[in-house]
Amino acid sequence: MEQLLPPTALLLLVSAGMQAEDLPKAVVLLDPPWDWVLQKDSVTLKCQGAQHPEDTSTQWFHNGNLIPSQASSYYIAEAKDKDSGEYRCQTNLSMQSDAVHLEVHTGWLLLQTPKRVLQPGEPLRLRCHSWKNTPVHKVTYLQDGRGKKYFHRNSELYIPKATYKDSGSYFCRGLIGSHNESSESVNIIIGGSAFPSTSSVFLPWHQIAFCLMMGLLFAVDTGLYFSVRRNLQSSGGDWSKHKVRWSRDPQDK
Repeated sequence: MEQLLPPTALLLLVSAGMQAEDLPKAVVLLDPPWDWVLQKDSVTLKCQGAQHPEDTSTQWFHNGNLIPSQASSYYIAEAKDKDSGEYRCQTNLSMQSDAVHLEVHTGWLLLQTPKRVLQPGEPLRLRCHSWKNTPVHKVTYLQDGRGKKYFHRNSELYIPKATYKDSGSYFCRGLIGSHNESSESVNIIIGGSAFPSTSSVFLPWHQIAFCLMMGLLFAVDTGLYFSVRRNLQSSGGDWSKHKVRWSRDPQDK
């Protein structure tokens, strides 16, 4: 996407002898920090970027289209399907930001998290959010189909230091009135990659020793097999040169 600069920024660049690529990128932040929301949720997008004191205007883009707002924050009072998509912002002394993707869902429950890809040791935060913040009771968070945490009253699942074993597919369920409702699944990856880290697939020492022993036995057996085969083949050549005479035992006479 072409990086557009406001006229004020162009004048400032010319006067300072700077190039457009010398400017830092703006950053879009979500408040609250969820990029998955339910219909009628309120969302505030905040633009962080350098600004000249004489021009504090901000440009906002939704799916590449300019939004008629020049405030540093863009507020969505009641989210609708049409609000889903990519959001970018730009100030007069910044390049256009990377995109932040907002998804508006329909349903009673939605599992929310600030980040789906984390490094080991980072905190993992999951929230079982209900439509219009309707009270939810007997909430269970599940990982790969197995119960991980239960709350009599709705509460966030918080893991201060996530590890590789916390990777998986999560969803939550709970009672809204007398109805049992469940959220969609969310994939959480610990390690920054869709592939497991090599350190997470190391075998315990006893399994390594067992594998080495089995390999050694296989090698010895293979060597013995070919050695015996060669001896039998060479012996077969000698036997063909000699006649074999059969005789009866004394008791057979």
